[in-house]
Amino acid sequence: MDCRSTRSILVIMAGTVLLAYYFEYTDTFPAHVQGFFCFDKAISKPYPGPEDDSKAPPVLVYSLVTAIPTVTILIGEVSGFLVKSDGAQEKTIVTADCCYFNPLLRRIVRFLGVYSFGLFATTIFANAGQVVTGNQTPHFLTACKPNYTALGCHSPLHYVTGEQRAACTGNPYLVASARKSFPSKDAALSLYSAVYTVMYVTLVFRTKGTRLTKPTLCLVVLSLAVLVGVVRVTEYRNHWADVLAGFLTGGAIAAFLVTCVINNFRPTQLACMQAPPPMQRGAEPSFGLPLITLPRVESPLEKLRLQGYRTLRSHDHQPIPPPAPPDVLLPSRRCLTSAV
Repeated sequence: MDCRSTRSILVIMAGTVLLAYYFEYTDTFPAHVQGFFCFDKAISKPYPGPEDDSKAPPVLVYSLVTAIPTVTILIGEVSGFLVKSDGAQEKTIVTADCCYFNPLLRRIVRFLGVYSFGLFATTIFANAGQVVTGNQTPHFLTACKPNYTALGCHSPLHYVTGEQRAACTGNPYLVASARKSFPSKDAALSLYSAVYTVMYVTLVFRTKGTRLTKPTLCLVVLSLAVLVGVVRVTEYRNHWADVLAGFLTGGAIAAFLVTCVINNFRPTQLACMQAPPPMQRGAEPSFGLPLITLPRVESPLEKLRLQGYRTLRSHDHQPIPPPAPPDVLLPSRRCLTSAV
């Protein structure tokens, strides 16, 4: 990896973080305003209170989403590095024109860096879906507090269009939050973290003595992610479809990054060819041929001449010299350096 690649990665990462910030904490991308039916029971559930009063508050969810994969990767990489024999450990790896990193540090930075990128990417996808669709939460009408008399709502079949900006009389901040339901961002982040951690444990951990360690750990992590989605539904903060869409978004991003970006947490093998030995005078150049030995090609006339030569030598009671070596030998070696 050269300096240009490093700069490109840093620019992409900075752009992803900045876009996630604008989606999350600014009004740069307002949510689409959808209409609603009067007295719609699907969006008339009681207001569950602010997000901090939830049984799965954002602080707890984001802490678990950050801490569980980080601790798991640190434990797995340090344990694997210590278990390796001294001969199997690499000393340093060149990562740029002038930089040398320990392979342990390089793996940790790579896996956690890709995880952080996916975390912000999941946030962007979830927020973009909420902004584009503008689907209402189950407690939308409770937060909206529409004036049914002024809107002329005499039956549940009466539809209030989104162009009627004054349809809601409630807190504008709560109304804007109640228009961001699909997909569930907490569900997407939870399953993204769970799938990434589960795939790391499954592909990297090599446990001996018990076959239930990895399945138990994976089921616990997945259960926590599913529990977050269940809490969002039971507290009337999201619909089931919102949670399922969030699960699909987070799981797809995690699977893509693990399989296509970091190659299932496996080291990539880079072949480094040693410089060929200096050519002797009179030797023909090899023109970059692979590591093979070219056989000697003989014509039928050459074979007859060689048989006659051996017959004469045997009659003279002289030892027959060993066969000539192959015409071309290209000795070279290939070394493999693990770069992850």
